[in-house]
Amino acid sequence: MGKTRCGWVTNDPDYLAYHDHEWGVPCFDRQRLFEMLCLEGQQAGLSWITVLKKREAYRRAFFQFEPEKVAQISSETMNTLLQSPELIRNKLKIRSIINNAQALLAMEAAGEDFVDLIWQSVKHQPIVQSYKDYRLAPVSSPQSMYLY
Repeated sequence: MGKTRCGWVTNDPDYLAYHDHEWGVPCFDRQRLFEMLCLEGQQAGLSWITVLKKREAYRRAFFQFEPEKVAQISSETMNTLLQSPELIRNKLKIRSIINNAQALLAMEAAGEDFVDLIWQSVKHQPIVQSYKDYRLAPVSSPQSMYLY
């Protein structure tokens, strides 16, 4: 008998691996959460598989999403990144990763905790929902709007 998977997952090996090993798995690692935040921003207007296929290139380009290094990316380096066919070549999206790193560091300098910010709206516990049809799941929730 095959593994039970969500209705949205395709047969693409990258998608299957993502679904089986990452989707819905709680993460409290600062760097990994920062990566997820940045990659979700890259997805805007695109399919998740598009970003997933480029994830390793993003990791290489953005220092494995180490905020301290990403925050220091110069305009010159950013322009080089915009020429890379391995990345989504959208200036606002690339700039958002750098801005996110700078905002994260500023937040931490002010005494706030990034991981706590991400998890506090759900009381540090994942929300488990079971929809028979994934298309019936809401596109937002009070918790997601809290982060917005």
